[in-house]
Order: sequence, then structure tokens, then C-alpha cells
Amino acid sequence: MKIRTRFAPSPTGYMHIGNLRTALYEYLIAKSQDGDFILRIEDTDQKRYVEGATDIIFNTLKQVGMYWDEGPDIGGNFGPYVQSERKKLYAEYAHKLVELGGAHYCFCSKNEADEQKDEEANIKFEDPCKLLSLAEAKQRVAAGEPYVIRQTINKKGTSLFKDVVYGEIEIDYDELDEGVLLKSDGFPTYNFANVVDDHLMNITHVVRGNEYISSTPKYNLIYEAFGWTPPVYVHVPPVMKDAQHKLSKRNGDASFQDLVAKGYLPEAILNYIALLGWNPGTEQEIFSLEELKQVFSMDRLGKSPAIFDITKLTWMNGCYIRALPPQDFHRLALPYYEKCFTRRLNLEFLSTVLQPRVETLADICVQADFLENLPDYDIALFQNKKMKTDELIAKQALALSLDALKDLQTWDNETLFNVLKELAQDKGLKNGQVLYPVRIALSGKETTPGGATELAVVLGKEETLNRIQKALEKLN
Repeated sequence: MKIRTRFAPSPTGYMHIGNLRTALYEYLIAKSQDGDFILRIEDTDQKRYVEGATDIIFNTLKQVGMYWDEGPDIGGNFGPYVQSERKKLYAEYAHKLVELGGAHYCFCSKNEADEQKDEEANIKFEDPCKLLSLAEAKQRVAAGEPYVIRQTINKKGTSLFKDVVYGEIEIDYDELDEGVLLKSDGFPTYNFANVVDDHLMNITHVVRGNEYISSTPKYNLIYEAFGWTPPVYVHVPPVMKDAQHKLSKRNGDASFQDLVAKGYLPEAILNYIALLGWNPGTEQEIFSLEELKQVFSMDRLGKSPAIFDITKLTWMNGCYIRALPPQDFHRLALPYYEKCFTRRLNLEFLSTVLQPRVETLADICVQADFLENLPDYDIALFQNKKMKTDELIAKQALALSLDALKDLQTWDNETLFNVLKELAQDKGLKNGQVLYPVRIALSGKETTPGGATELAVVLGKEETLNRIQKALEKLN
């Protein structure tokens, strides 16, 4: 049997980290076993639909390299792949389920149902319409009376089913409520549409959050009523902000789009979230998507909630940035340069300076802001015990450096370093006693990405000489 998995997000405006992890696990289950990965858009909740959100879903999956075998844009043998386009199909199966005894027509208003329910006290809606004969219910439907179709749960005892992560699970049927399957507007609820679609699309494995474990017996009753085989269930624990709180966009936690905007690489984000609930069984932490496809196995999915650690993601992102080919880093850095700098800089050389030193692309503007505007620094910065410098030595070093550099024709890092090194030797100074004051003069900061001569190359000759001159004026 060919493995077929599906990612079925709701188009609500962003890609939550938990949703992307679900997509990744679905993708890896399929691709690790030469199966198919299907993209399906679950837009039955029209109130939450956000214009353009479907494009966000498409773009996110493409950004991380998870291409689908069937979906709304490319089609397939089991379409359409957008639930709102399958509305008539759900109605057909909902009415058929009524005939099979797995559901019933309900003519109660939403207010009547809500007034009776009390989730905290575990009081469920006892639908009086369930007692109507099928013939009477059909007459009321034919007469145009508004209705919904509710699931019928007559079973007593315990539902027993198997989950890949949690093993055998037992849930009392008495704990289940007879939820709405088809709403009065003809749209199905998630609980019904996903069962119908998963069966008709030959889905073999379903990954979802463990909050849906309690609903699984209701899905199984629908499968049973139709005589269908349920899929393999893979319930995964949530991604947590901390020990008590789930990661949630509503609480201001970052979505995939937010993280990319903050300078994280899509590949690094995907690598990190793969480890939020899955253990490779080795010490390896850096995996490409191709490597994940080779080593992933469902039996290494864990039961414990995973805490999203931005510090760990930042470290991993730094690993990915340092591993980039230099030309790729420069290409990714260019939009940040355009945003941060208006003055003329040697940007290609700046990329070689920054790539080993930044952990996110957003660090570019933070670490190199002094290149745009020299801060108004205190001359006390020139005093450094480690470098054996003080204001007098700094003044001497800067005056000598300005004189040595003003007529220099070749302006590259090697030439600049050699000139200043020889200058120090000739004047009986240590290298740091010359290079450190120059770096302070060029940056106005004690710590910088890159040394004095690297900054000089980035700034160019004119601005370098200008900043050294300004430093001398400060010291005078």
C-alpha cells in the first residue's frame, strides 16, 4: 500500500510554527517511504478565512522545499483540493450517514444547544431531535425547516484505538458529544469534512495535535458507519512557549513569516522544528530536508511537549549562515544593506566580514549600524589596558596612521594591515596600539564585526581618512 499523507491547513493568514511542524512530519512520513504528500485547503470555517492566506501556505511550503504531489494549484486524481469546492459532496455523505444511523437531523437553534451545554461541568447537549423518526425528520426538512446534521452516538462502553505516538488509547463513549457535522449553511464542520476527504483521497496516515485525541472516537464512528478503514493516527504533543503556555500567534508568538522577517533562514527554521518532538537517535542536530527524509522514522516521535527555544534556533541559524556559499550570503544580505545603508560602502567585502559573525540576517543592521553613521563616542574608549593604549598613544597612532594611509594607492585588507603593522614596528609600538585606536576611530565602538583594516576596506579610503581625522580632533 502506498503511503499517502496530507497537510490540510485553514487559510487564516499566517503559518503557525505548530502547523508547519505538522506539515513537515506529514511530508517526512510520506517521503521517507516513497509516498505521496497532498496539500488540501480546509476553508469550511468561512468566518476565519483571510484573503491571500492560501498564497501564504503555498509560498511557505515552497520556501522550505516541501513540494506537494497533489493540491489545489497542480490538481491530481482526487480533487478538488479546496473544501469549499467540495460542498455538495459533503452534503451527499452527511445525508447518507443519516440513512445509515450514524447521524440525525437537528432542528434546534444554536442558542438552544448552547444553553444546555456546560463544558466545565461536562454537561453535553441532549438533542431532543434524536428521538424523531427518520420519516418525521425528513418531512420537516422537505417543508423547508432550518436544520443541521448532528452525529448520532448510541454506543456504550469504551472506544479503543491505536496511535503511533501514544499507543493504545481508551475513551468512554459517554464522554463524546454529538457534534454538528453539517451546518445550516450547508458547510461541513472540520470533524466531518476531514473524515470524508481523508477516505476519498486514500490518506493512509494522519498527523495532528494531541488535542484531537479525544475526538478520534467520533471520527472512528463515522468510518465505522460507512464501512471505511480509518487511517493510521499520529498524534503529536504541542509546541510550547514555556512549561505552561502553548506557542500561539494570538499571544504574540512568532509565526514562520515573523521569523523569516527577523532574519532566520527557512532551512534553519525547518531543521529546528523537526527536532521539536522528534529525536534522530544520534548527536547530530543539523539536517537538510534531504537528510531528514533519509533518517526520519515515526517511532522516534516523542510524547512530551516541546518548548520552542529561540536561543537554540538562533544558534542553529548561525550554523546555517556560516555554511552558506559566500555569494549566497551576499545575495541574502543585500536587502538588509539597502535598508540600513545609504552611504557608499564596499558591500561585497562587508559580506565576508559579517558572514562568520552574524547569527541572523537582522544582526547585519545591529552590528554594522556605525558604518552608516559614526556614533558620538567618548574618547575614554581609546583607553584599553589589554591593548596598552591610552589617549596619548591613541593620538600618536592615529596621526601616524593618517599620514601613512593618505597616499596609499592600493586599498585592500592585506595592504592596509601590512602598512599599519610595519608602522607599529617602525615606531616601537605593538600592533594593537595602532590597530585598536584606528578601529575605535572608524566605529566609535569597543566591539565591532571585523578589525580596523577590514572596516577601512568597507568604508573606503575617503571615509576612513575622514573618521581618523575626526578622532584626532576629539583627542585634541
